[in-house]
Amino acid sequence: MTTEKDLRVCEKGHQYYKSSDCKSYPICHEENKPKSGFLAKLSSPARNALLHEGIDTLKKLSLHTEKEILNLHGIGPASIPMLRASLAEEGLTFKK
Repeated sequence: MTTEKDLRVCEKGHQYYKSSDCKSYPICHEENKPKSGFLAKLSSPARNALLHEGIDTLKKLSLHTEKEILNLHGIGPASIPMLRASLAEEGLTFKK
């Protein structure tokens, strides 16, 4: 099965091909990667998934269940232990 890729242009003018609806361009997202905090520990797709939902703090993350976060496009099972640990460092947990 062949997946057709569309030519796209990011906000900075970079051209790239993508087969999914995801608007992520790896080079630009790597340039915008935070230097510290829990978002810096995540892959670009996972970080972008959270930011797209307005989840930019651990407090906001704690308002969601693990299942809700796993349902976001870009979040995979490997992200959950890191997110759980980051929450625990601040005395927080995922919503039950």
